[in-house]
Amino acid sequence: MNARVRLYVDHPLGQGQSVPLNRDQAHYLFGVMRLGPGDGVLLFNGRDGEWLADVAQAGKRGGTLLVREVTAPLRRPPDLWLLFAPIKKARTDFIVEKAAELGAARVLPVQTDFTNSERIRRDRLQAHAIEAAEQCGGTYVPEVADLQRLARVLDDWPEDRRLMFCDEEMAGPSTALFDLAAQRDDGAEAGPWAILIGPEGGFSERERSRLRNLPFAHAVSLGPRILRADTAAVAALTLWQQALGDWR
Repeated sequence: MNARVRLYVDHPLGQGQSVPLNRDQAHYLFGVMRLGPGDGVLLFNGRDGEWLADVAQAGKRGGTLLVREVTAPLRRPPDLWLLFAPIKKARTDFIVEKAAELGAARVLPVQTDFTNSERIRRDRLQAHAIEAAEQCGGTYVPEVADLQRLARVLDDWPEDRRLMFCDEEMAGPSTALFDLAAQRDDGAEAGPWAILIGPEGGFSERERSRLRNLPFAHAVSLGPRILRADTAAVAALTLWQQALGDWR
């Protein structure tokens, strides 16, 4: 059976497991995708890999799936966090979606001195991460954290996690990230890392000075042009994955 629909479920998955559907899931599978009893659905929960399930019961307000067999193992991304300052709603959604697609393990919205947005809907952003994983074939969903001040995040920073600080003032050619990659043994894990993208107004001098003096921070350029915040997030994730991540 070739299943054409993937669905995230917050439920244990295993052979013979029965998975209940809520109203929204039932509407999507049976009202939008027009599935019925006996049709196949690919399920994942971010913990147990991907499984093929059959529609056992279909209704307007709910239904039941019966898990049949595993189709893919859990594929964890590298231990990479993405820190970014929230911007306009649609562009913030875009950043979270692309972080899930490009292999971030955790997404942390941070409030900087020049951040325009003072609040986020964490539940809505988490839903965007889930939808992105459903679409791109991922079996892992990155956690989206609550908005925190950048200064507080840095105060509590784990000692073993390095930070790729994308500084718009360094616009121009740079090999800093690839110099770090050259020091890594072939096949070795990159270890815990994070990427920091600034707000539309850039970092303040106070923030830039602190970041440059942190022993775990590595300032890098994203090329000769100053990028929009959402573009910078995609570019930085791509560069990191190519140099240090699981694209090597």
